[in-house]
Amino acid sequence: MRSLARILIAFAAVLVSVSSNAGSDSYDVFVPISKYLALGDVESLSSWFADNLEISIMSTTNDSSKNQAKQILKTFFDSHTPRSFEINHTASSSNSKYALGSLNAGGELFEVTIFVSNTKGRYKIQQLKIDRIR
Repeated sequence: MRSLARILIAFAAVLVSVSSNAGSDSYDVFVPISKYLALGDVESLSSWFADNLEISIMSTTNDSSKNQAKQILKTFFDSHTPRSFEINHTASSSNSKYALGSLNAGGELFEVTIFVSNTKGRYKIQQLKIDRIR
């Protein structure tokens, strides 16, 4: 019985450690964002959008509300079905992070730039840029 109690205590300690890392700087915010980009899952991706953000698709830039950005991205994915997405580079400073990645969608390659900032303890996408690679 004591060994079961030790196992449960150890398991609880691991859970606490994992959940506390989710809010720290060691948490990689780009893991879920990358997954949603690769899947073309606009609904899940938009949960990471700031209330207002800059979205740029193939040189058309819009300062948009969360809902407008969601529609713009949906329109893009409707005509460019994602096959894969890979982060190539990341950088960070105090409360913001940056990622540069490659999106294979609709038989074309795109460069994706993502800026996120930490507001009230949560990272939100402030800028999302998708440009065709020539």
